[in-house]
Amino acid sequence: MKTQVNQVGQNGDPQLAQGGTTTREQCLVLDATDPLGFTRRRFHLPEGVIYLDGNSLGAQPLNAAAAMQHAMREGWGDQLIRAWNSHDWVNLPSKVGAQIAPIVGATAEEVIVADSTSVNLFKLLAAAVTMPEVANNPQRRVILSEAENFPTDLYVAQGLSALLDGKVVLRTVPRAALRNAIDDSVAVVLVTHVDYRTGHMLDMSKLNADAKRAGAMVLWDLSHSAGAVPLALNNDGAELAVGCGYKYLNGGPGAPAYLYVKQHLQSQLSVPLSGWFGHRQPFEFASDYVPAADMRRFLCGTPSVLGTIALETGVRCFEGVDMARLRNKSLALSRLFRQLVEAQCGALGLQCISPDADDERGSQLSFSHDHAYALMQAIIGRGVIGDFRRPNLVRFGFTPLYTRYVDVWDAVAVIRDVLEQQSWRNPQYQQQKTVT
Repeated sequence: MKTQVNQVGQNGDPQLAQGGTTTREQCLVLDATDPLGFTRRRFHLPEGVIYLDGNSLGAQPLNAAAAMQHAMREGWGDQLIRAWNSHDWVNLPSKVGAQIAPIVGATAEEVIVADSTSVNLFKLLAAAVTMPEVANNPQRRVILSEAENFPTDLYVAQGLSALLDGKVVLRTVPRAALRNAIDDSVAVVLVTHVDYRTGHMLDMSKLNADAKRAGAMVLWDLSHSAGAVPLALNNDGAELAVGCGYKYLNGGPGAPAYLYVKQHLQSQLSVPLSGWFGHRQPFEFASDYVPAADMRRFLCGTPSVLGTIALETGVRCFEGVDMARLRNKSLALSRLFRQLVEAQCGALGLQCISPDADDERGSQLSFSHDHAYALMQAIIGRGVIGDFRRPNLVRFGFTPLYTRYVDVWDAVAVIRDVLEQQSWRNPQYQQQKTVT
């Protein structure tokens, strides 16, 4: 499939149309007229590198180092313990949560930053299955998930089931069978909005409606969508969600995660990790736990101040960004990449497994190859960074805040050359590293 570039659409966004051949010069024109081109300047991007792995770890915001240095020097260094008040560290979880809220389509009172995605999954999953209407119903005992969900989500559900002596059980089905599998035995549907392997995106509104009709709840993992795909948690009927801070939100490796709980549910959920920062008055140092009435009850231990400050710099990179426009660019980038790969690399053993339909795809593309790991290592060796997922997938993520059209063109040229030259056969690319 070949593409032709229409430089600017009626809404001011660069557009791609079918037919013709895309040139590198046309990609440069698209970048020059890109209404989101200004956001690339908000990131530190190494020279000579095309970064297509923001779906695993976002690039470093340009202000991150300065923000961390300020917190280290003026906060921790000069103010010491006083910085909890003078730098308002104590309210960082709520403050940064409120900044994430519009990115996911929630209110400021419904999002808070805390812990890791896995810990937050445990909190909300345990809270959901121990609600009285679930705990007192012997028939509603199933956590329903997809068979190929992100492993940590399944591990958490398995661990919770073991902790509760099998009073709740995990049932998995293929992703395509999820909606039909929701019945009156299901307490919670645990799903990832965008599949980490294929990039397939679920219809949030429809799945929420299906669950509600069956009397079940849905717990969404937004890790592979928030920051790249427009989300409307409130409008789409979502009640529970978690997400990580280090992918498209660009918060840095191991950045704190966040939770979303619909406002009317917050006081009804009992959090299994009743740490002191979730207490109604943590600095009263009371012996008995009384949970806060709002999102603060989902906090546990002392917040990660430095990590949350770094995350805030990533979230601020979205200032002045229209999420619909961000989505338009994401789709344009992935369409161009797919079309170029199919035209130039399709006969070289690289096959796309991601959905073709725009409304079924997140902001990544995955391709199968018989020697996927070695191939990706050879591509990375040429300065194009994607990643590998078992058993035979190479993945490429498109972060509209900093990925350019010319990056797509140049990346495909490198991939084609690696495939044609079979440079992936080099022994240095055969031995697998710990992190893939």
